[in-house]
Amino acid sequence: MDTQALADNAARMEAFTFGDPTPVMDGREVLDYIECWMNGRWYEPPISMHGLARSFHAATHHSSSIYFKRNILLSTFVPHKLLDRATFSAWALDFLIFGNAYLERRDSLTRSPVKLQHALAKYMRRGVDLDSYFFVRGWKEEHEFGLGSVFHMREADINQEVYGLPEYLAALQSAWLNESATLFRRRYYNNGSHAGFILYVSDPAQQQEDIDAMREALKSSKGPGNFRNLFLYSPNGKKDGVQLIPVSEVAAKDEFFNIKNVSRDDVLAAHRIPPQLLGIVPSNTGGFGAVLPAAQVFARNEIKPLQDRFKEINEWIGEEVVRFTDYEVPKGEATAAA
Repeated sequence: MDTQALADNAARMEAFTFGDPTPVMDGREVLDYIECWMNGRWYEPPISMHGLARSFHAATHHSSSIYFKRNILLSTFVPHKLLDRATFSAWALDFLIFGNAYLERRDSLTRSPVKLQHALAKYMRRGVDLDSYFFVRGWKEEHEFGLGSVFHMREADINQEVYGLPEYLAALQSAWLNESATLFRRRYYNNGSHAGFILYVSDPAQQQEDIDAMREALKSSKGPGNFRNLFLYSPNGKKDGVQLIPVSEVAAKDEFFNIKNVSRDDVLAAHRIPPQLLGIVPSNTGGFGAVLPAAQVFARNEIKPLQDRFKEINEWIGEEVVRFTDYEVPKGEATAAA
């Protein structure tokens, strides 16, 4: 790669910042990439794989939903001599997070497959030449795979056919909002410098000694991480000579719980997971409904199509290396969970 190509690449990456709160219709942003930039040897992904990896841990229900699907797939997977449980688990997790998943076929001297090895999707790049792939971790840290030795499973994208994109992209803004709300509340409680209440005294009948005693008592009650209370003495003030004015209630009105609940629902909708399957406590008396019907619909509409996607490798390698058992929830367990 020449110097000019490197400079162009650097400028292009600087123009894209993962996570900025920008509407999808404004400019060429997360969901509006038309093509994958080619650096001469391989194509760059249309979205930051590092950003997707970091966003995986941004919100509780985002990562939990992905792990939930992966665990169900793993529980129904039938191991094969070429593909063990650990390799399938990592392969499935990559597909659910990045929309891309890669397996390298390791051959014997007789060119027969002996093992399918997982390759981290975060660092995989598709080469310009047909069926060529690179493992790129950084500057001058690259490995080129043998032609035709990598199976690439991708989630189809409407703008390009080089890389896949995960299904949950539309919910990333909600996941980041959920994280921001949690961080804001943590900073609020860790600050320790905000006021808890204001003790307002305006009655001139109070003795100065009493005023000094109250001020000292409030001052000595402070401690690390505690609310700091304010004392205001205004003789000959208005009515209600002694008042306790709470200040911290302002923070309670920041819609924290509403933000958390709404952003959670957005994420669950993107992953299409019924909330009762994740153990979420309902906020209304009606609840979320029975667990067993929800699990059955989820198995048919989500798990079965995912299982069929992973079976695509069977045609590529020429034998049935991926098989699944049916995902069933015993009625006894479902009743106990409900």
